[in-house]
Amino acid sequence: MNELDLYRTMLVIRRSEEQLVKSHQRGLIHGACHTYIGQEAIATGVCAHLSKDDVVFSTHRGHGHALAKGVTPEALMAELYGRAAGVSRGRGGSMHLFAPEVGMMGTSGIVGPCILQAAGAGYSFALLKNQRVAVAFFGDGAVNNGAFHEGLNLAGIWKLPVLFVCENNQFATEVPFHAVAGNPSVAARGAIYGMPGIELDGNDVLAIRQAADDAVRRARAGDGPTLLECKTYRTRPHAEGMGDYTYRTRDDVESWKNRCPIQRLRAWLVEKRVATEAELDKVDADITAGASAANQRAEQAAWPDPATAANHVYAPRLAPDGRLQKSDPPASNLRALNEENRQITYMQATLEALTYEMAHNPGIFVLGEGIGQRGGNFKTTAGLYDIHGPQRLRDTPICERGFVGLGCGAAMTGSRPVIDFMFADFVLDSVGEIVNQIAKMQYMSSCRLRMPILLRGCVGIGHSAATHHSGNYYPMYAHFPGLRVVVPATPYDAKGLLHHALRCNDPVLFLEHRECLTIKGNVPAEPYEIPFGQAAIVREGKDVTVVALCYMVHQTLKACQQLPDVSVELIDPRTVAPLDVETITKSVAKTGRLLIVDEAFSTYGIGAEIAARLADQGFDNLDAPIKRLNGAHTPTPYSPTLEAAVVPTVEQIAAAIRDLLGE
Repeated sequence: MNELDLYRTMLVIRRSEEQLVKSHQRGLIHGACHTYIGQEAIATGVCAHLSKDDVVFSTHRGHGHALAKGVTPEALMAELYGRAAGVSRGRGGSMHLFAPEVGMMGTSGIVGPCILQAAGAGYSFALLKNQRVAVAFFGDGAVNNGAFHEGLNLAGIWKLPVLFVCENNQFATEVPFHAVAGNPSVAARGAIYGMPGIELDGNDVLAIRQAADDAVRRARAGDGPTLLECKTYRTRPHAEGMGDYTYRTRDDVESWKNRCPIQRLRAWLVEKRVATEAELDKVDADITAGASAANQRAEQAAWPDPATAANHVYAPRLAPDGRLQKSDPPASNLRALNEENRQITYMQATLEALTYEMAHNPGIFVLGEGIGQRGGNFKTTAGLYDIHGPQRLRDTPICERGFVGLGCGAAMTGSRPVIDFMFADFVLDSVGEIVNQIAKMQYMSSCRLRMPILLRGCVGIGHSAATHHSGNYYPMYAHFPGLRVVVPATPYDAKGLLHHALRCNDPVLFLEHRECLTIKGNVPAEPYEIPFGQAAIVREGKDVTVVALCYMVHQTLKACQQLPDVSVELIDPRTVAPLDVETITKSVAKTGRLLIVDEAFSTYGIGAEIAARLADQGFDNLDAPIKRLNGAHTPTPYSPTLEAAVVPTVEQIAAAIRDLLGE
């Protein structure tokens, strides 16, 4: 991009933002509006070296990044007006801008995730060897966030092709940077993570262009990431409509206006005789007119159809011929396959599925602690390191937020990450990345982005693991739209569901009860899929329906042996999101009674959801109240006697069935 093009790009950003300021004052913008006025040189100088295939991840102040990357002013304005023609189809507003078709992978209202996602894109590009580069733009407030440390550390140790661009505009919202940073130099922190850290005048677009050129070349050559600190200033409030002079003075703002990056480049262009004042006036007039025309079209654009408000929560399901299908296909011939007399453990069954899928999909890679040569704490990846090596079986630092957020960015950019977090308790450190980013990405991008990420780990009480290694978190994750939540009980189901999870385009929480891992069962050698949302009828009966989850399936089978005179129909949902209510309803229509057995707490749990749905859809079939049997509402204790007291026992299940029959 030559110097005159740099001038045009900065002007497009400035005039578009000035138009949005007026629109905010007119009430056209329905939510926040964070403008980029004063910082135009940074997005312009960095994006000057990016191709359409290179990607940008941004923060809440992302208008300038979107425009510099190729989003049109009309699409940006229409988004802030909430129109269907908006860059995010009216789903995002100022802080959530998505245009993957030009490499704008999204902006976030949460501070920090863009850093991790850019690292994830860099991991994809290194894995797929496609010479692409990822850029994260973030403010000075993000550098004191854990995502900064975890993201830069991961990018540094793996030499990922990423540019980390800190737009140090002196304030994190209204808090001055010097008051919250023990080390006032962001650039100096680069050395800590094994990468160059370069401090730049953020209002000098030519200096930024040169530094970005060097950084992009370095990234494409495989030499790793670069941290750029661009010292600048926003000359508008943090967000339009906010008070601005309780934490800074008018004199400060005016002095920075006099250091305007656009006027600075204009003076250079005239001095170097690249363009005359008259020629630049003409450029300014054309761009101003263009911004006005774009605004008029955006104002006139249609509103989104309210009927589409819940579209794109999940990826569309495609049949083998590529056509859209309305529901998952039936699990054909599963019972016939399951008759094969081949006994292996749950752990071996999931390893078979992962081994097959990694052999057939070079985009799959696994991140986790000890999953490389060691093969995982529960042998989830045993032997795979010797086949695929460290890039596809990557041992990580202990930084769950970091590698989960990295996995999000990787899934957005062409690979299929498997995040092996060992125990489900550990991944709670990254719950914001799962709930605010991974679960919402397809929705916010109107399914222009996919999120094929698998997050797996152990749940369940046992082995005196105590309270930080025993959580059952599937009710929590099942609450959030966008996530698939899988809780297999048997080796057969675990293998089939894992195959399906590694072929679908939705994010999947694959939660494996620790007490099920060594259980053996019949499992075919060949690959097969079990679609989500199809419960298994484990045992047919006519007197009472019992719905049990995870390890409680096996405990309920033992309880049935104590009740030879009772015909129990046992149903295993297998997935709790989606939940197969239809199979349960049909069973209750036959038996008239329902007991739900779940090790997790009863309060706000899966049992409550099942009971509510059955009361709504199958109330007339009930001959007795729905009953639930759950673990105690307490953190998990350590002592074996205390631990046993908080989990439903075989005897308690049998007694609950007897009591229900007496109702």
